[in-house]
Amino acid sequence: MARVIRESGLLNRTPVFYVLMITGLTLALAGAIAGFILLGDSWYQLLIAAALGIILTQFAFIAHEASHRAVFASGRANDRVGRTLANLVGISYAWWMTKHTRHHANPNRIGKDPDIEFDTISFIESDAARQRGFMAALTRRQGWLFFPLLTLEGLNLHVRSFGALLERRPVKGRWIEIGSIALRFGVVLTAVFWMLPLGMAFAFLGVQLAVFGIYMGASFAPNHKGMPIVPADAKLDFLSKQVLTSRNISGGWWASALYGGLNHQVEHHLFPSMPRPHLAKAREIVREHCRTLGLPYTEATMAESYGIVIRYLNRVGLAARDPFDCPMVERFRRT
Repeated sequence: MARVIRESGLLNRTPVFYVLMITGLTLALAGAIAGFILLGDSWYQLLIAAALGIILTQFAFIAHEASHRAVFASGRANDRVGRTLANLVGISYAWWMTKHTRHHANPNRIGKDPDIEFDTISFIESDAARQRGFMAALTRRQGWLFFPLLTLEGLNLHVRSFGALLERRPVKGRWIEIGSIALRFGVVLTAVFWMLPLGMAFAFLGVQLAVFGIYMGASFAPNHKGMPIVPADAKLDFLSKQVLTSRNISGGWWASALYGGLNHQVEHHLFPSMPRPHLAKAREIVREHCRTLGLPYTEATMAESYGIVIRYLNRVGLAARDPFDCPMVERFRRT
């Protein structure tokens, strides 16, 4: 399969596509800024805030692809574009590279994949079982609370990535990123609080962060959540490891545009440097290869994938259940 993919030219970069994407998003960002200035003291500013959340997520998608060397042939050019766009979004490129590289190496593997580590949400039963008090109550309902909690994910991404830059460990481009991200937030906060009344300014930031967090979380979560969890000591070949833990989202060009190519998660994990425009064609080759090998290839609609995620998180959350939740046990405990 890898030979067929290489000979098909699907691994060839498509820089023109990404230049056009970046140009279009830059114009959209300029339009949003112009709208922000022209609207002034108006609650319609919340529409601008929502638009910014969407635009910044789209920039984050391209930064993600640049981190995989999928945008340009030159690694240096990819890093420059990736770091610039990630810092524009307010996320550390170095932090993302470290975290995401670990995820790709061992998707859904306990102790190796940072994306299934506990972070408010428990993705494995052992983490859920450790929760107590308020966190246990939240964990038991975490599937239903997943999307409401994503409203805080934008803030969480900003805090965690900036915090990583302050850790006492080697970080490539540490001071460049600290300066860029600090400047970004300085400009944004100054503009928002200078132009808008205090309450409206907080509402603007809240909407922008909420939309950004929901869009980012809703784009990445369906790819692996609810797929098999790999034990720490399991032995899997590369193909099985990537295919069995990944889920595609069905749909045409609209799905690729909405998810930044993440709808083709199986192909992305098998060929992470493949440009977004080629993933749909690679899907046909990969599906046929998996069919030949008898290897399960998972694809679901957008609605189905979110339903799977919610049910999975609720099932995991049962591990946090208080044993005395059982009415009969509770009755004997009181007597």
